[in-house]
Amino acid sequence: MIEAALIEQLRNVSLVGSRGSGPLYISLAREIEKLITTQWLVPGQALPPERELAEGLSVARVTVRNAYKLLLESGGLEVRRGSGTFVASRPVHIEQPLWNLSSFSQDMKLRGMEPGACVLGSCARMPSSEEALLFGVGRRDMMLTLDRLRLADGLAVAVERAVFPHRLTGGEQIGEGSLYDVLSRHGHRPVRALQKLTAMIFEPLEADLLGVQPGAPCLLIERVSRSADNRVVEHTRSHYRGDIYDFVAELTTGE
Repeated sequence: MIEAALIEQLRNVSLVGSRGSGPLYISLAREIEKLITTQWLVPGQALPPERELAEGLSVARVTVRNAYKLLLESGGLEVRRGSGTFVASRPVHIEQPLWNLSSFSQDMKLRGMEPGACVLGSCARMPSSEEALLFGVGRRDMMLTLDRLRLADGLAVAVERAVFPHRLTGGEQIGEGSLYDVLSRHGHRPVRALQKLTAMIFEPLEADLLGVQPGAPCLLIERVSRSADNRVVEHTRSHYRGDIYDFVAELTTGE
């Protein structure tokens, strides 16, 4: 087990002897960083839970927590929701063209990556006044709200909220699949969209879901998609990791 091997490796380092040069958690973080730099720990490698590492090294759990926090802030480690703490994968950089309308799943497949999603929540409800106006629906028409964590090769890259009329899906469940595929199967394929990008920082909730620190750079993408008959079929708000995504557009003079 790598966890036991890591504990044994760190036991061989005189962490206690380095107390005079600063807090113990900084020494621990430096030693873990050395193991990452020398590739003793490789990208994607799981680290022991805080309590297990603390007990193995005979240090306080807060020491491990602060060491992990320091490495998270520096980008050496990443948190995968529901899985634990891992050596950070080398940053995947995704360039997303702004002139092509496609779903998240299509984008990832075109890049040879496996798209995925984790459903955070969903609900059926009456539309708000703004939604009734935007979608052209009646106040009694049901809307669906779907919150998902979007994954690329298992790495969480965005938190997405999609809103759309329930009737457009024919009662089909979306779950972890492509919303665009479901809309297309029922004759409502999005063919054009208006998209707005806003630079901001992650609030604690989204940061926790994506395994980044609060205040990390974020790209808020708001999209309103329409079908061939000019009907609005989807409104999404997605918070993308700013350290992963670049949105690019080709510009011409129009001459």
